Amino acid sequence: MDWLSDLLLTLPGWTVLTLVFLVPALEAAAFPGVLMPGQSTMLIGGALAHLGRAPLASVLTAAVLGALVGPSIGYLIGRRWGHRMTARLPHRLVRPTDVERTLALVRKLSGPALVAARFVALLRTLVPALSGVAGVPYRRFLLWNAVGGVIWAVCSTLAGFQLGGSWQHLRSGVTAAGWLALGALVLLLAAGYTVHRVRLRRARPS
Repeated sequence: MDWLSDLLLTLPGWTVLTLVFLVPALEAAAFPGVLMPGQSTMLIGGALAHLGRAPLASVLTAAVLGALVGPSIGYLIGRRWGHRMTARLPHRLVRPTDVERTLALVRKLSGPALVAARFVALLRTLVPALSGVAGVPYRRFLLWNAVGGVIWAVCSTLAGFQLGGSWQHLRSGVTAAGWLALGALVLLLAAGYTVHRVRLRRARPS
């Protein structure tokens, strides 16, 4: 993140706002997953607002818009082309049954998964597209995308604003939040898979 902070510190305020919108949007719109420093950009944007380089309200607005627009694009890409891409995955590496199980879990846990995945870099790029592939209703996706996007963008930006120019604290905060969110998402997926297996067993004729 040092290179990113050094870059943003040299840019004018309007360019900082553009990147705070653009980087998280591109991160969440990518399929099957291109890692970009979306959360780091928001944190640094908040820190620059603390330093007077850009208005905090403008940084928050740019961050929220980027967090909302990007996943919607990722969802539409997954809905339109996702099935073709998953069908071309090497079967020796990813079995079709595993893909179907993953998509079933995304359908079942679409809301909590969208919120928790915001705080884990790789999942931010995968879950919106997988929601499109899985056929999650767009209205439900929009609702949970808005909930997760606003929470993520506001918390990340305000964390950067609160910590100011302390980049070391910013880095440790991102790492801790990511691991906590990943742990919560793993527990949710495990619980969903367990409930699914129990229902299948009960539905089988004795």
